[in-house]
Amino acid sequence: MTSTRSGINQRIADRLLAQGQIDREQHARAVDYASRRKMRIEEALIELDLLNEPDLLKFIATVHSTRFVSTEKLSKAVIDARVLARVPVNLADLYGVFPVLYDDKVGALSVVTADPDNDVALQEVKLSAAVREVRALAARPAAVRAAIALHYRGDRAAFAALLRPVGFVDLNEDPFERKSNAGRGPERTSRSITSLAELPPSPPPQAWDRPDPSPPMPPPARVPVVAPPPPPVVHAPAPMPVIKMPSMPPPAAPALPPTAMPEFIEMLNVLGSLLESTRQDLRGHSATVARITRKTCERIGLNPLQIAAFTSAAYLHDLGKMGAYHLTALNVAEYEGHRVAATKSVDLPLHLTESVGLIAETKQTIASMYERYDGQGFPNGQSGKEIPLGARILSVADTYADLTQNPRNPYRKILRPFEACEVLLKYRGTVFDPNIVDLFKQAMTGEDMRAKLLSDRHEALIIDPDPEETTVLELRLIEHGFEVKIARSSAQARKMIETGEIAVVVSEIDLEKPEAGLVLREASLKEGFGREVTWVMLTSKTDRGTAQRAFDLGVDDFVLKPVSTDIFAAKLRQMIERRAANSGGRGVSGSLAEMSLPDMVQILWHGRKTCALRISAGASSGEIDFAEGQVVDARWDALRGEAAFYKMITLMEGDFRLDPTFKPTSRSIQASPEALLLEGMRRLDEGSV
Repeated sequence: MTSTRSGINQRIADRLLAQGQIDREQHARAVDYASRRKMRIEEALIELDLLNEPDLLKFIATVHSTRFVSTEKLSKAVIDARVLARVPVNLADLYGVFPVLYDDKVGALSVVTADPDNDVALQEVKLSAAVREVRALAARPAAVRAAIALHYRGDRAAFAALLRPVGFVDLNEDPFERKSNAGRGPERTSRSITSLAELPPSPPPQAWDRPDPSPPMPPPARVPVVAPPPPPVVHAPAPMPVIKMPSMPPPAAPALPPTAMPEFIEMLNVLGSLLESTRQDLRGHSATVARITRKTCERIGLNPLQIAAFTSAAYLHDLGKMGAYHLTALNVAEYEGHRVAATKSVDLPLHLTESVGLIAETKQTIASMYERYDGQGFPNGQSGKEIPLGARILSVADTYADLTQNPRNPYRKILRPFEACEVLLKYRGTVFDPNIVDLFKQAMTGEDMRAKLLSDRHEALIIDPDPEETTVLELRLIEHGFEVKIARSSAQARKMIETGEIAVVVSEIDLEKPEAGLVLREASLKEGFGREVTWVMLTSKTDRGTAQRAFDLGVDDFVLKPVSTDIFAAKLRQMIERRAANSGGRGVSGSLAEMSLPDMVQILWHGRKTCALRISAGASSGEIDFAEGQVVDARWDALRGEAAFYKMITLMEGDFRLDPTFKPTSRSIQASPEALLLEGMRRLDEGSV
């Protein structure tokens, strides 16, 4: 089996060795060099002078059937501000992607990346940028990081260490511009980008762009690139510069009104969390609705102004409505008491924020959230597409959050994502927009299962009667990838722990009674609920006796307030993972109706997971084993290897369980996951499975 170390991307060196581009000694040198210096294998190959950059990029681009961009060309690129605005800098940093061009005719965004095959990253970029397609071009990892530093952070020296002295650079030159190659041979699968004309042009200004009131700046003069220290390099005389006169002012970056800016929306998040801190069973509801709304808007491909407007409406939709009833579109449609309460309070959020200057789209979304797709809603009896898009999205997101978080919803229990989506389907075309329900079901169930399969999130329970103490900690834990629940009493906490979904408990000592937190921990040990949960006491009590009693009850840590929330979150994750490793880990289970087996194989493949996926359907059972994303073995009843895999890939019903601690010891399958899936689908189409 070809080894792959995700941190250094060893698979490139493995393929170079397999195809005779480097020998075994060079392969070992590169892997050792990259491992010791914690760098990517591409950088090691270049620094050790085992391959030059053009040859390496050509090889990588050929492997991925794409084109490549050299460091020199990327350093000279002039990127439209609107193209940069499509990919947030945190997303660019996270996945190592840098946007270069956008074709508005086909909705395609071209990005450079060191990992053109990272489908997870490209899908995230696609959703964030709200485009139809993302085209990945190969580039050196360090060059991608330098481009991000230069264009997002203004670091003019970002490329200095990667380039030889190159004389003068024309900052007005088209990205990747090169003289035409007359008489060049037939185009190959892999080649370097040589002209801006080879990729689609940038889009015209969008509706939300604001003109720059200042006069256009003339093109900047040639700027010399500062060369490294001696030895000096003698350059040929530079050619006379070609002066390019712009026909129009440089495009301005998209301008959003103040109440649609990220800072304003983040303020709504914090204030909303504080206002809802005492809201029984619905604490954090508006933040959840806002997150779901934003995700849905991104899936649909809305522009930044619409996303900001609808997300703001989600944060504000329940303002002033914190009465006996929770007023969702579904509750209002089903119960007369809810409908009467909603008719009286539908305008409250807008009255309370009248002086804020909310944009029109936000106001329309809030005002129309109780309209129904069949026209039986209020206040205006609108139907179908007459209802503002934001209101149609908000009504679905609000109802979904109520069904999956509020135990007092119409079903009187918290529903799983799949069950909640089934409820939405019942009201598809009557209460809710059918197209949004269909898209929502696909997005929510897939997202939930993907996160579980990749173990992206742990569920944390904070037990503390003081909302001011917990708000900041909750927000920081969410930022660190936790799903967070809040309990104000030991009785409420016990119900949550008994669900079996909680990975870590963070509890104060004194709750509704002095030392009630310790009493809860003692009960969990005696009665068995939450016995395997990571348990931390976060308290302001400093006496030695209390701390000793806590440790006698087996708590994992005893932390005094105040605490650095970032460090505390990292510490929690480490304790959870250590406990999982010692206890054999907690697997993920579910139904094939929630996610198909081909989808799960793709997620585990791209996530490079090592695990066992165990399947049962009726009296039959089987298993698919993964090693760093590769399918290495499969068994189904008496079948073994590829035959077993192809048999399981056809299953439409059944249950699965993922064992993240499994380490395969044998291999019966050599084909790649991609080849297995393609062959499985072919057999399924031909009816030969």
